[in-house]
Amino acid sequence: MTETINLSALDTHFADFIVRIDRHAGNELWWGAALASHFAGRGHTCFNLSDAAEGSVFPSAHAARKSPPSDIRHWQESLELCDTVGAPGAYTPLVLDAAGRLYLHRCWGYEQQVALGILSRSRPLTANEASLDAALDRYFPERNGAVDLQRSAARMAVTHRFSVISGGPGTGKTATVARILALLLDMAGDSNPEIALTAPTGKAALRLHQSILNAADHLALPEEIKNCLPTGVSTIHRLLGVQTRKAGFRHNRDNKLSCDILVVDEASMVDLQLMAGLMEALREDAQLILLGDRNQLASVEAGAVLADICDSASLAPVPVTQLTKSYRFGNDSGIAALSRLINNGESDAAAELLISEHSPDIIWRPLPTGRAFEESFAAAVRAGYASYFQASSPAEALAALGSFRILSPLRSGPHGVENLNRLCPAALASERKGDPHGPGMMPVMITGNNYELELFNGDTGVVVESGDAPAVWFEKPEGGLRHISKLRLPPSEPAFALTVHKSQGSEFDRVLLILPDHQSEVLSRELLYTAITRARHSIEIWGTEEVFRQTIERRTVRKSGLVEQIASGEHNG
Repeated sequence: MTETINLSALDTHFADFIVRIDRHAGNELWWGAALASHFAGRGHTCFNLSDAAEGSVFPSAHAARKSPPSDIRHWQESLELCDTVGAPGAYTPLVLDAAGRLYLHRCWGYEQQVALGILSRSRPLTANEASLDAALDRYFPERNGAVDLQRSAARMAVTHRFSVISGGPGTGKTATVARILALLLDMAGDSNPEIALTAPTGKAALRLHQSILNAADHLALPEEIKNCLPTGVSTIHRLLGVQTRKAGFRHNRDNKLSCDILVVDEASMVDLQLMAGLMEALREDAQLILLGDRNQLASVEAGAVLADICDSASLAPVPVTQLTKSYRFGNDSGIAALSRLINNGESDAAAELLISEHSPDIIWRPLPTGRAFEESFAAAVRAGYASYFQASSPAEALAALGSFRILSPLRSGPHGVENLNRLCPAALASERKGDPHGPGMMPVMITGNNYELELFNGDTGVVVESGDAPAVWFEKPEGGLRHISKLRLPPSEPAFALTVHKSQGSEFDRVLLILPDHQSEVLSRELLYTAITRARHSIEIWGTEEVFRQTIERRTVRKSGLVEQIASGEHNG
């Protein structure tokens, strides 16, 4: 630990409770419980005692009340004597493994479930090599003897029940999986395996469905193969079937999903608990293919599952293919070059590229201040949302939202999305001769899951105020539009400007990214990479050089034991 930790009331109450029910409680247990709770609340799945080495800073506000442990070995030995702390596999509130990782029991259970779900599908499947090579030649023909990573990914997917295809934007992940599905259907003959497509958000699900259809159209597939490709897609929550009246999913270990093949897109957004739910609901003989970009932001909830799985590939036989060739960005792409430099942590080179004005697809602007910011921002909004303003139907408006979007790392403050969304309608109102209600169609984003309406966190729609019955229109994952009365709209917020987290699973032709004028704990290399790679054609960044450099130098690290659970599970197996 390198920073002072501020324990929440939940952390301290949980620690007090654990101490109260344990016969061997002491300060070591109190601190262990409090820190396990604290780290779980900040996206980690565990707390490693070794992180509290000599010289670390414990929460100062509680130092007088509870003396922090001073010796790591004594701390671990004290915890091992407690009733509420057990070894892996014990049914205790806290779980302590041999490496000194302390978990809340549910977090350890989720990690184990994911690890076992991967390992149970990692053994190679028998395949006729001649038939497989012939099928691969049909869908992934050799290219002058060059290494074809997409072909390698296909071989992995066909010969294993679990595989991962990772890659940056435009590397052909969904195009590859479309050909893999055609290949699997081809090799299955008359058995016609059931295929399911899913993604964490409605927008990501819609993009996956459209990408599969587009790829299928370009493949010139036989009709019998094309007709067997999935025609629908759903969010993960909808696939698993959330039960509104009780906890858990309708599909679980006792009621498995019927699909033979499951494709999960935007897997970096899938948190540990949700991935565990998928593993539990999937049949042992079903194939699971994960698609995603391991360099993107981790999930909002606990875990960095995709990154951990990719890291485990060097320690266990987990098929992971990292696609590297971009088919979207050319060799002269500033977006591609900038994203590479950010991933590599080269802050000086990234800043030099950004401010050099050598790449027309990346634009840098020093952050305006005061009144100048609002005036400059209003001009950018009017220019960026010109096509949205001119839309004459919900379909046109929703399409226009894909051409431009404003992103910010923050929710609050002058440069946060709450203030930016307040400024946007006022800027657009001037185009409507001062209409105080702003544009006729307001973009909104759903902020929670509503299973009755089948609207989920991150879904974007437009509110149409014309007529006696204002309605909100949304794109359907399978294509087309649907609408609901504005009176039935679940909790939502304006969506002219989005946080970078909320933009995951989406892409836009042009992006305006506004960085704050000060460092924040939410700023990280992964966040900046995610923001920049939302742009298909160009990105404009407002900020200060100091904050830009510092953001690249700051990495997001999620504490986890998943890599070791996968590796040790394979070793023990």
